[in-house]
Amino acid sequence: MYFEWTYEKEVEISLKAFLKAHDISRRLLAKVKFHGGQLLVNGKEETVRYVLKNGDCIRMVIPKEEAQPNVIPVFLPIDILYEDEHVLAVNKPAGVASIPSYLHPKYSMANRVKGYFVQNNNEHQVIHIVTRLDKDTSGVMLFAKHQFAHGQLDKQLRAGQVDKQYIAIAQQSDELFEYGVIDAPIGRVPDSIMTRQVIADGSGKEARTEYWLYARGYNMSVYKIKLHTGRTHQIRVHFTHKKATLIGDDLYGGRMDTSLQRQALHCEKLAFKHPFSDEIITCHAPMPKDMQVLVEKCQIFDRNGIERN
Repeated sequence: MYFEWTYEKEVEISLKAFLKAHDISRRLLAKVKFHGGQLLVNGKEETVRYVLKNGDCIRMVIPKEEAQPNVIPVFLPIDILYEDEHVLAVNKPAGVASIPSYLHPKYSMANRVKGYFVQNNNEHQVIHIVTRLDKDTSGVMLFAKHQFAHGQLDKQLRAGQVDKQYIAIAQQSDELFEYGVIDAPIGRVPDSIMTRQVIADGSGKEARTEYWLYARGYNMSVYKIKLHTGRTHQIRVHFTHKKATLIGDDLYGGRMDTSLQRQALHCEKLAFKHPFSDEIITCHAPMPKDMQVLVEKCQIFDRNGIERN
């Protein structure tokens, strides 16, 4: 795989400076230089010290990424929402982890995507996860298909430019309204490696969750949610903090008396700027049946939710 640019400025700069301006990381550049890639200017291989002149044509050939032996390919079907040579978006089912663990080394989405790459003889076999979801959260999950794309998408993610929208079913609470923003820092619960909580002593990490009431009934409220930060368990923690723990979320004390036996949380939309075409890519994952059954029992307040121009 290669990427090409034309230098169109009168001021001369080094090839190294040009690549840095195009967000080529030092790690990727090292792989290009020492692990089978190439840097070409006007068809001739050059070092990063080469001084570019107006009209020079640059080609960067990135090396093939060999498979990670610690990610076992699993040949189970995946629900593809969007795919091209750089990006893959899938609809993750509830009950499937994002990444393999020591106890469960081959039951994650990473394993399934690895199997898909193997079956299709992808040039790059390394699994680059851009957005993760908790095991029991369903919905859109984003992968990059090579290191350069991963770096570009991760930059968007850290800058808050990836639009992630969720739907959640929560216990009714007087502390949530038809619209609001929960702005409360999050940190670990002492002596726990998994559970998080709102922390007001200055040690927590900034976390902002915007929500809209979508439906209500049977002592449940359905919310459309937009994340402005990406903390672990952010929605689950923020809603618990507002006494609106998600239905089925036994980790945080949610109701377990409905048909839903996992946290009622689904990533229904993810939008990002394509790292190379600049096109806005929007992926939608339909609400799973286990959540849809509960939502249909409720009175719908706004069928448009947070879908707006």
